Amino acid sequence: MRQFGLIGFPLGHSFSKKYFSEKFQNENIDARYDLYELSNISEFPNLRNSIKLSGLNVTIPYKEQIIPLLDKLDDTATSIGAVNVIRFDYDNNGKATLTGFNTDAIGFENSLKPFLKPHHKKALILGTGGASKAILYTLQQLGIECSYVSRSTREGQLTYSDLNEEILNDNLLIVNATPLGTFPKTDACPDIPYQFLTDKHLLFDVVYNPAETLFMKKGRDAGATALNGEEMLIGQAIAAWEIWNR
Repeated sequence: MRQFGLIGFPLGHSFSKKYFSEKFQNENIDARYDLYELSNISEFPNLRNSIKLSGLNVTIPYKEQIIPLLDKLDDTATSIGAVNVIRFDYDNNGKATLTGFNTDAIGFENSLKPFLKPHHKKALILGTGGASKAILYTLQQLGIECSYVSRSTREGQLTYSDLNEEILNDNLLIVNATPLGTFPKTDACPDIPYQFLTDKHLLFDVVYNPAETLFMKKGRDAGATALNGEEMLIGQAIAAWEIWNR
């Protein structure tokens, strides 16, 4: 039986476990998918040595921290600087080579592109973690100018207090790459001036649970189009399965 799973912290709910467990059952695949909650990335070597894994997904907060513990990265993961998929390849002596990939980028691109309009030329990316790196990479590939928004002050990025009507009018695509609003804390949302949103704005939330986050609801109330992260997750999972079976 092939063994797959997800590492991250915390792992209270998991799209990946549900998706792959159902896939294995429906397609009669001899494999299982488990959750490996690591309170610190230093626990990863013990995990990899205790179980013969075929592949892992990586989620918050380890998409960047995992990189030094891998043997190599593919070109996309190298460019992005974050990993959400690991493939284990074994030699004849049972020694594993771990390769890191990033399928968040292709999942995001495929779910976003059908909704892009010619006026979506500039974007705000809320958050600066591992997910935001794949989003930045994808938007730059699509020729969209991007600005990070963070709670902390850093050269070259905006803070939430910087956001005003002029900036929102200039950036008609806004992506929430933070976990704010994720179940069970559904009353949270990024602190942006929602009153300046219009029907030209496109909001994308990487959060998928709940299906409509407060970020999305406030956007829709202002006339904006708002998408959640479910299609992105499905797309990255399909790509991960292809990588594990190359």
